Amino acid sequence: MNNANRTIVSRRARPAKEPLSREVIVKQAFLLLREEGISGLSMRKVAKALDTGASSLYVYVKDLQELSSYVLDYGLTHVELPDTDDGSWKSNLFAALLSYQQVLYKDPGIAELALTTTPLGPHSLDLSEYLLKQLAASGIQPASAAWAMDLLLMYAASSAFEHVSWSKNEKRSFTLMKEAYLSADASRFPFIHSHKSELFSGDLPKDERFLWGLEVILQGTLKLDHGME
Repeated sequence: MNNANRTIVSRRARPAKEPLSREVIVKQAFLLLREEGISGLSMRKVAKALDTGASSLYVYVKDLQELSSYVLDYGLTHVELPDTDDGSWKSNLFAALLSYQQVLYKDPGIAELALTTTPLGPHSLDLSEYLLKQLAASGIQPASAAWAMDLLLMYAASSAFEHVSWSKNEKRSFTLMKEAYLSADASRFPFIHSHKSELFSGDLPKDERFLWGLEVILQGTLKLDHGME
């Protein structure tokens, strides 16, 4: 075979790889999570995408759990925390939680991580600090504020993950479930029948159902807190 016209590319001519760092690893893991979902988040897959060995990642992150925590934090970069001078503590609280829910909704893998992973990093801390500040402005006790923050974040994450599941893998299952409720026998299931218009109302794009849930948690917290005084 005549290889006279063959072009040999030197390894030195290849683009240099970006030096490995925790930031590089987290960014690549986030991209894999976005492309493949939670199954894409593994030390082996991240290492392969970075053209390195899995063992080299452990210099920068202790294990997959820690990496997942940093990936979750990276995913929260675009959560918007309103200027506290522009609204009431309640409107700011709800706006921040709505932004959090929408960020999770746009990145399905992050929504799942929010339910399964301990938050770790500056964006997670910024969000918690902001929510606690707004709750403290309501005058409730520190314990009530801390516990309410946990409930509000969990509700927002579960709401986002539920909607992501419906719009992705579970869309057909949701459609079948909805059809079953809407066509339920009125004589056997009178309350389902009489509430069928409301059962699936209030979701996107106005998020009335989500905001109503936030209101329920908040009002319950305020009421219980006053009863503890």
